[in-house]
Amino acid sequence: MPGDGIQERVTPAKPRLTREQIAQRTALELPDGGYVNLGWGIPNLIADYLPKEITVYFHSENGILGMGRRARPGEEDFDQVDAMKIPVTLIPGASFFHQADAHLMSRGGHLDVAVLGGFQVSEKGDLSNWKIPGAKGSGGIGGAMDIAAGAKTALTCVDTIVTDLAVIDVKPEGLILREVARGWTAEEVQELTGAPLIAGQRIPEMSFA
Repeated sequence: MPGDGIQERVTPAKPRLTREQIAQRTALELPDGGYVNLGWGIPNLIADYLPKEITVYFHSENGILGMGRRARPGEEDFDQVDAMKIPVTLIPGASFFHQADAHLMSRGGHLDVAVLGGFQVSEKGDLSNWKIPGAKGSGGIGGAMDIAAGAKTALTCVDTIVTDLAVIDVKPEGLILREVARGWTAEEVQELTGAPLIAGQRIPEMSFA
């Protein structure tokens, strides 16, 4: 906005990744055999795009371990839902437990990966995701902070950032631009990124396989 001290940037009229494409690309980052919590929004779509050759034990804070993809029309069981109250499927060996136990799993360092939506990520990997800019009050402090801190990390909890324009790794030396969306250049992504990016001479397009 005028007068806020931020130079106005002109966004190129190029296609960006859809929510589903972001989820599909993020699914490729998950480790085989990992215990993974999916946050609300785009992360919640990831289970639909998990590569067939790997097994991931998705954890839901309402009390599921072994959550599968979202239920398709006709498969819905509304006693079997994720934390967003959306019907889901289960993988073989899935289990149910009390919500308090689910949060103990989050807080106890038992999750290998947490995939959370974020408003901002600092160049050191600090995550801002609990207060919408302009919202009144203190914001929604709670579950997401527990999950971020409990996934075998604490401050500087972000390792990888997947956006509608790029894949960026958080390293001690800074933010490493690993991939860019089709049709975009490293320079264009940098223009839209508040923190400096470290880019090689040739940055590949984002891969979906």
